[in-house]
Amino acid sequence: MPTWTFFVALTILCWGAYVPTLHQGQTALGQPAALRAFLFVGLAYCITSALVVAYLRYGIATNAPSHEPWVFNAKGSYISLFAGILGAIGALGIVFAMKFKGNPLIVAPLVFAGAPIVNTLVSMAWHKPAKSPSILFYMGLLLAAAGAAMVLRFKPQ
Repeated sequence: MPTWTFFVALTILCWGAYVPTLHQGQTALGQPAALRAFLFVGLAYCITSALVVAYLRYGIATNAPSHEPWVFNAKGSYISLFAGILGAIGALGIVFAMKFKGNPLIVAPLVFAGAPIVNTLVSMAWHKPAKSPSILFYMGLLLAAAGAAMVLRFKPQ
């Protein structure tokens, strides 16, 4: 099994647990607590970033294939910063959705079914396919949206 599949599974598990865990944190902090909980999300990003900095600067094997040089350029830095801002705004959007009485059983399916559709369209805009996708591709996008609608319609009471 390729190494990247482990990280895909890890992300699915973490992002899948993100909304209900954030909701539990908000509840435990005492309502209203959406923005106070978001501060801890930001703190978690800072801690994780510090670990990545430590790895980049003091990696165990500096000549290992997975080691990255401590070199940056403006274009890559700006685009990556913008990606981080998009991620933070998205996380804040989830926080506000729940602050204004959104239910994790509704918020998460909408976000995690809608985001892959947007991801596909943005990726196709940046990396134009050599030929037009088949109708089955577009049907798949519609089925993803229909799947979210079905989850919402038949969610547990």
